[in-house]
Amino acid sequence: MPRPVIITCAVTGSIHTPSMSPHLPVTPAEIADAAIEAAEAGAAIVHLHARDPEDGQPLQHPDAFLPFLRVIKQRSDCVVNITTGGAATMTIAERLEPAARFKPEVASLNMGSMNFGLYPMLARFKDLKYEWEREYLEGSRDRVFKNTFADIEMILTRCAENGTRFEVECYDIGHLYTLAHFADRGVIKPPFFVQSVFGILGGIGPHPEDVMMMKRTADRLFGEDYHWSVLGAGRHQLPIAAQAAALGGNVRVGLEDSLWAGPGRLATSSAEQVRQVRQIIEGLGLSIATPEDARATLELKGADSVAF
Repeated sequence: MPRPVIITCAVTGSIHTPSMSPHLPVTPAEIADAAIEAAEAGAAIVHLHARDPEDGQPLQHPDAFLPFLRVIKQRSDCVVNITTGGAATMTIAERLEPAARFKPEVASLNMGSMNFGLYPMLARFKDLKYEWEREYLEGSRDRVFKNTFADIEMILTRCAENGTRFEVECYDIGHLYTLAHFADRGVIKPPFFVQSVFGILGGIGPHPEDVMMMKRTADRLFGEDYHWSVLGAGRHQLPIAAQAAALGGNVRVGLEDSLWAGPGRLATSSAEQVRQVRQIIEGLGLSIATPEDARATLELKGADSVAF
């Protein structure tokens, strides 16, 4: 039988700003509720960022994570994934701090420095409530998300010391080769959880051929040592998830990656997107991974070994 499909849900992120959707979680209580609801809908893993509860700016101080980490752990057995991506405006030390302190089962890791263009969203969202939103989006025209080889090695080493595994975010073909470089050196150990990201301005596009090229390259580089997952940005979320699931992959959804539940219709929650992708997966005759399935597949250390 095919292995159950792991659904990851990224509930808030640092891409979208509060003025874009009234449903984007901002406060610790909203983030906790969004994660728990997504898990109840079928997400085995929840991917977490923090925000300022007053104006929704991305935050990366551990104290901003702790309130919702504790609530999620108390109310759900889902796998908690803490970002080391944070936002492109943050230093590597800031971005690493929550994962280093809380020692989650999984941490995300972007496999390279890259342009990360958010500024085209200004054409679609003209009425912004907070001054920081316009500056943040426009600033991405001349901003690079920085993850050098030294940065990546530091994150891999620091988190691996705590038994944390990685959601390895690969935004382009070169990121797969960077992962192979660190794998060849033994800095990261299999099984690798490769999250292929499609449709971000600055990374690979969302065409079905782009999806196939990423998969073919990962298959060639990693063979049986990796588990493939995909996320499609914006309106590409569900079509790319459907393609990947049909090809034996895993999927990621959530309001971090897309605000939409259909043409011109905002998703009311990340859980709504989880239910949509679950319907696609089960319609293909596949099953949904439980948190324990995900732990076994990715060889995770277990929720009793985290520091929150």
